[in-house]
Amino acid sequence: MSNEITADRLVSAYIKIRNARSVLLQKFDAEDAELKMQLKLVTDKLHDICKETGVSGFKTPHGTVARIVKTRYGTNDWDSMYEFIKEHDAFHLLEQRIAQKNMQTFLDEHPDTLPMGLNSNSEYSIRITKR
Repeated sequence: MSNEITADRLVSAYIKIRNARSVLLQKFDAEDAELKMQLKLVTDKLHDICKETGVSGFKTPHGTVARIVKTRYGTNDWDSMYEFIKEHDAFHLLEQRIAQKNMQTFLDEHPDTLPMGLNSNSEYSIRITKR
C-alpha cells in the first residue's frame, strides 16, 4: 500500500474532518442553546429584582448588577430613510461597509464604472462536495 498523498485521499480526509467538525458544532450549538436559556432565566429574574426594588443596579459578594437600556434602530422604509439621510446630510448614520454581493452584481453589470477608492481582494479557495 502506498503512502502517496493523492487528491482522492486528500478529498476523503477533508470530508471526514468537515463531518467531524459538523458533529462538534451541532453538539456545541445544542449545549450553548441550553446555557443561553439558563442565562435568560437568570437575567429575567435580575430584571424583576431591579423593577421590584426600584433600583437600576446593586452589588452582591459575587458581582455587580447594572440594569441598562440598550436601544437599536432600524427602518422598514429604506427609501424614506435614504431621503432623510440625504436631506440632513447625515451619512454618518450609516455603517461604512459595502454589500459584497451587491457590489459584485453592480461591477458585473457596469464593468467600465468603478467607484473611486474601491479596493478588492480576490483569493482562490477550495470547495469540496461529497459525491
